Amino acid sequence: MVANGYDIYDDRALVQRVVEGEISAFDTLFARHRDAIYAMLAKRAGNTDDVDDLMQEAFMKAYLKIGLYNPAYDFGAWICAIAKNTFIDFDRSRRTNALNPSSNVVLDSRFGAAPADAPTPEESIINAQQRSQIERYIAMLPSDYRQLFELRFIDEYSYEEIAERLDMKLGTVKTRIFRVRNMMCRLITEGDEGRI
Repeated sequence: MVANGYDIYDDRALVQRVVEGEISAFDTLFARHRDAIYAMLAKRAGNTDDVDDLMQEAFMKAYLKIGLYNPAYDFGAWICAIAKNTFIDFDRSRRTNALNPSSNVVLDSRFGAAPADAPTPEESIINAQQRSQIERYIAMLPSDYRQLFELRFIDEYSYEEIAERLDMKLGTVKTRIFRVRNMMCRLITEGDEGRI
C-alpha cells in the first residue's frame, strides 16, 4: 500500500479526491488494484510480454475517464472492466490487424453499468477543471508525441490504425506510445515538476 496518507480512505473517497484535483490519490487506487489487474491480464494474455503496457494503458484510461465513474458501483469492478476491454481491444487488433471504428461504444454501456445521471453544476465545474488540467499536460507533450497520445488515448485508435494513418512502422508506433504514456504518467504524478 502507498504510505501517503490516502490509505485510510475507501476507493469512492479516493476517486472523489482525484476528481477534485488531488492527483496523488490516484497512486493509492493504483496500488490497491494493480496486483489484481496484473494477474487478470497475465491470465488472459497467456504471457507477461504485453501485460505491463496493457496495465499502464488501462490505468491511464481510468484516470482520463475517472469523472465518468459512478460511485454506485465498485471501483475495483470498474477498473477491471476497463482492463478487460483494453485487453479485448489489444487482442482484437492483434488478430484482425484493425478495429472496426463503429465498435466503439459509450463507456457506461461497455461496462454494463447504468448510464450516469447528468452531472450537477459542481460536478460539471470539477470535470471542466480536470479536463483543463489534462489538456494542459497534453499541450506540454512534444507535438509528434501529442498526436500519438491523442490518437491512442483520446480517439482510441489501435496501434495498427495509428501506424497506417501516420505511415509509420508498427514497432515505431508501439515504442513511441510507450514513451508518451510514460511522459504523461510523469506529468500526472509530478505535475509541473514532471515537465518534459
